[in-house]
Amino acid sequence: MRLLSALAVGAFTLPLTAFATDPHSYAQPDQVRVTHLDLDLKVDFPHKQLDGQATLKLDWKNPKAQSLVLDTRDLKIAKVEALDANGKATTLKYALAPRDKQLGSKLTIATPQHPAQVRIVYTTAPTASGLQWLTPEQTADKKLPFMFSQSESIHARSWVPLQDSPAIRFTYKAHVTAPTDVRVTMSAINDAKHPLDGDFSFNQPHPIPSYLLAIAAGDLAVKETGPRSAVYAEPSVVGKAAHEFEDTEKLIGATEKLYGPYAWDRYDLLVLPPSFPFGGMENPNMTFATPTVLVGDKSLVSLVSHELAHSWSGNLVTSAAWRDIWLNEGFTTYVQGRITEAVYGKALADEEALLSARALQKELGTMSPNAQRLAPEPRGIDADDALSSVAYDKGSWFLRTLEQRFGRETFDAYLKGYFAHFAFQSITTEQMLDYLKANLFDKNPGKMDWEEVKAWVYQPGVPKNAPLPDSPRFDAIDKERTAFLGGTLVADKLDAKGWNTQEWMYFLDGMPDVAPLDKLKQLDAAWHLTGTPNAEIGMRWYSHAIAAGDKDVWSAAAEHMTRIGRLYLTTPLYKAFAKTPEGLAYAEQVYTKAKAGYHPMTQDAVEGIFAKAKKAKK
Repeated sequence: MRLLSALAVGAFTLPLTAFATDPHSYAQPDQVRVTHLDLDLKVDFPHKQLDGQATLKLDWKNPKAQSLVLDTRDLKIAKVEALDANGKATTLKYALAPRDKQLGSKLTIATPQHPAQVRIVYTTAPTASGLQWLTPEQTADKKLPFMFSQSESIHARSWVPLQDSPAIRFTYKAHVTAPTDVRVTMSAINDAKHPLDGDFSFNQPHPIPSYLLAIAAGDLAVKETGPRSAVYAEPSVVGKAAHEFEDTEKLIGATEKLYGPYAWDRYDLLVLPPSFPFGGMENPNMTFATPTVLVGDKSLVSLVSHELAHSWSGNLVTSAAWRDIWLNEGFTTYVQGRITEAVYGKALADEEALLSARALQKELGTMSPNAQRLAPEPRGIDADDALSSVAYDKGSWFLRTLEQRFGRETFDAYLKGYFAHFAFQSITTEQMLDYLKANLFDKNPGKMDWEEVKAWVYQPGVPKNAPLPDSPRFDAIDKERTAFLGGTLVADKLDAKGWNTQEWMYFLDGMPDVAPLDKLKQLDAAWHLTGTPNAEIGMRWYSHAIAAGDKDVWSAAAEHMTRIGRLYLTTPLYKAFAKTPEGLAYAEQVYTKAKAGYHPMTQDAVEGIFAKAKKAKK
């Protein structure tokens, strides 16, 4: 949809200029757009760098444009060339601006002749924010080094010079060389039977935004989980992962029934080493996943539902800027719930929805009003910070509200049409709302007031009439927790033998921020929570125990923090320790040992916690 003068949303109107540029990118897509990328890379483990070249195919928009502007971060540029139709290269002048801490360095290439292709020869830095290089000791099998990328949100520019904005989509091909005992995978079609000959080629025929550009290389085995799915992981992990994810084909089929055909041919999963900073990353054709979901009982496979859902919401229909990221994450979290319900039952889906809603309600009190909006002020939030619980949980809550008001059948038909209408496009919140009004509200009048929509999207907080699902299991847990804290029910009499992971999460989430130490001691004695292999339960348990002053759990908490690099499961423990001088000193000791195994994003987050704690004590 192309809006020429303004973006009208009912009575709410925003000027088009507010979204004409991405504040998190130097790119000038109104002048020229990258439409295709050819990569030729060498994986250099000893120097922790990628060496190679990126060839960009260009679509010139402005006949008077004099330059091509790209995003980079810490890249060493060797040369820049224009390529003519016969492949003949001509050297181009370029300027690399001083480094901005958030945005990196603007690369301006003089291109008055408007070449069809530009080639940049470059090398990445060992400290590239979008790459992590692991020694053999930091992997599960401890045999070979490992490398993986994390391009979201604006980290692709640290390993490829490009227009690093979700508004700009491109196809790509890649040729990658690596040591002969290493398997390379990318966010493209991967060949599970490819020999380990050190020479890999990839093709992504669908246009994707830069944050979905991904690469990994290491000691990887492969197990098929269905006719169009497989699991890639280190040899000692791949069997366990294949068992955990054996329902992948069922999940794909369930989503197709709801929202139309899967558009990406294959859906494979790569289980990364524990340092991966996120639960999962929805890289097209090859989801990157944390090993923390491998708990043996499939209780955390909603992560696969979530990343698979991105194949429709996010990868197929993409937010045009990080300000609009709720269009990716809110829609995906809603679809995740529908997949979980279809495959594992409504009770589990409702429990997960309630968990996220309660956590959001608690977190909103710590956030600025702008950060609480689904569509914050365009320049009011950093790209990485946009990926908050508001985008995920408030966004999905809004969609559940629409489903309730209009009815599931009507809303499903609308959402299926939405994915088809905007397929392989990047859109703004306002474009989504225009489509919503024309295709759901105007066709089904009287179901919901448009002012409510504007309140959900543009106002802080969650509307008071936001619907929540019922969960009899959670209601029973609430009563047991109250009785336990009140002293009328002892810990070993809790009816917890049959609790699943989500129910333990709910029980612990509802405990006081600083629970009585004696109560926690009783709980641990009865249910052996210290040392749990389940990281979701462990994160909550250790946070409570540390806050209560239980030093007996410190060593087990340190093991958890050292073993797991996932931000969501690690930083809460650092925050808990940092609340006391003794705890802060201990956490700094743990971090010294764990730092080398953390992703740069996790390192930044932990160091920020320390800095904030020290500043508060001055």
